Amino acid sequence: MWYEILPGLALMAGCLMVPGLSTIYINRWTNGGKDKRIARLPYQWYLLQRDKRVSGEQLYYKSKGLENIH
Repeated sequence: MWYEILPGLALMAGCLMVPGLSTIYINRWTNGGKDKRIARLPYQWYLLQRDKRVSGEQLYYKSKGLENIH
């Protein structure tokens, strides 16, 4: 019957989800719990560089807030 394909379909869906989900969790683990930011436009790159400069640690993902702005 049609339901005999469900275990294979579930297995295939699970195997296809592993790379995407593992990438998300590996990026969060390596970036201190924050999602990876991607600069696709020059303005976004400018914002990443600003965050890196403001953080005081040369890391864009460790923003500290307004107390570091001179």
